[in-house]
Amino acid sequence: MSAAIAATSEIYDLRGLNCPMPVLKIRKRLSEIERGATLIAETTDPLAVIDIPHFCKEYGHTFISCDKVEGGHRFTIENGG
Repeated sequence: MSAAIAATSEIYDLRGLNCPMPVLKIRKRLSEIERGATLIAETTDPLAVIDIPHFCKEYGHTFISCDKVEGGHRFTIENGG
């Protein structure tokens, strides 16, 4: 397994993916970055506003924010794992 990498300020683009893919991809990406690093993800799936906060609570990640952006939402998550 490769060493954990730090998240960058770039946005993890998950637009166009439908449930459950945004959460599955976020889970995988969080497993690849350092604990305490921040992940910013953008989705167009309307269910993501329910699924992503629930995922964070269930898996020990800190849900920082959800902002409405053109065509969807931008989520900021701190890796707790």
